Amino acid sequence: MRHYLGTTALAAIMAASVPLAAQADEEYVIGVAVANSGGLAPFSQPSFDGFSYCVDQMNEAGGIAGEFPIRLEVRDTRSDIAEAVKFAQEFVDLGVNFIVAPPDGDPTMAMGQITSPAQIPTMTFAGTAPILTSAGEYVFGSYPADNQQAAVLGAYAAELGYETTWILTSPDAAYTQFGPRYFAAAFEANGGTLLGEGSFSMGQPDFSAIVTTIQNLDPQPDVIMTSAWEPDFPAFIRALRGAGVDVPVMGADVLDTPTVRGLGDVVEGIVHTSGGYAAPGSDHAEFNAAFEAATGTVADTNYVVNGCDILGMIDAAVQAAGTTDSGPVGVALANLPETGGIMSSFTFEGTNRMPMREVVLARIEGGEKVFIRRQLADPETMPDP
Repeated sequence: MRHYLGTTALAAIMAASVPLAAQADEEYVIGVAVANSGGLAPFSQPSFDGFSYCVDQMNEAGGIAGEFPIRLEVRDTRSDIAEAVKFAQEFVDLGVNFIVAPPDGDPTMAMGQITSPAQIPTMTFAGTAPILTSAGEYVFGSYPADNQQAAVLGAYAAELGYETTWILTSPDAAYTQFGPRYFAAAFEANGGTLLGEGSFSMGQPDFSAIVTTIQNLDPQPDVIMTSAWEPDFPAFIRALRGAGVDVPVMGADVLDTPTVRGLGDVVEGIVHTSGGYAAPGSDHAEFNAAFEAATGTVADTNYVVNGCDILGMIDAAVQAAGTTDSGPVGVALANLPETGGIMSSFTFEGTNRMPMREVVLARIEGGEKVFIRRQLADPETMPDP
């Protein structure tokens, strides 16, 4: 296994073993589309914090591959896809080496339709919809994909003895539309039965009609699964528990935030997927400690460490390509073998540019994230995109 950032690597990030095909004083320019406001801000801001922190660390060690100082061109999309598209064209016109897109599949796909024909690798901060790579051959994920998470969660639901499920989707985003359906497919592959599906509009304040539908189900499902995020998930779970419905609820990695954990009794016992867990003594835990010491900010979501892992993916691809040219770097990244990260190892080899990474299962108890286990998705039960 190749390694990028380990326990001691934050202080001295590894340099390239061979000279690369570029001038030593050349900058490596990364266009970064962040969302400082709007629905993606809770995921974008910590992702960028981790990314920029490790950019500073890497620049202290000489830059990408230890040779090329990194310069960031940062733009704020305000969670607006039209803004993301505008910045995609701007990044192409600037001739950046690499692009990091917002933490959602939809703006990433919109940007990729512009950046992929220019052969500029474009990687989402945390978008997990596996269909995002369909936007072009230079579009990449960074986090465990929804179908990977669904395979692990669906198998666990069956393991708990659940026999039936009901899912809540939204057509407003690929994540909320397909994530629960992947779960249902994996659950059925493990012997479960899908009783039905409900739909909501993102941003709707009232979930009473959906809750009434669930109350009227006969028989009641053994478990409800949704990929809704804030503010929709808090509104839904409060309405559900407020109506006296105590059916267990499962969710995706989007629930792995301190604000969801802080919702109180209504989220007690909820099981969700996650990209990582900072076990004591792990590289992840040591990264969190170093990040807090340097910035004064607690890394209370995995999006922080994944931001740093993204830089590791870029660095590994540049070294594998032997050049900073964007086209060859994209090809090298798409074929990157298993490489050690901080949150988890990753590989792009044979994955259609969505990295295969371990999925963590966690439970919310007393406002805390309680680790259940971590594992790779079983290819036999992993739904196709």
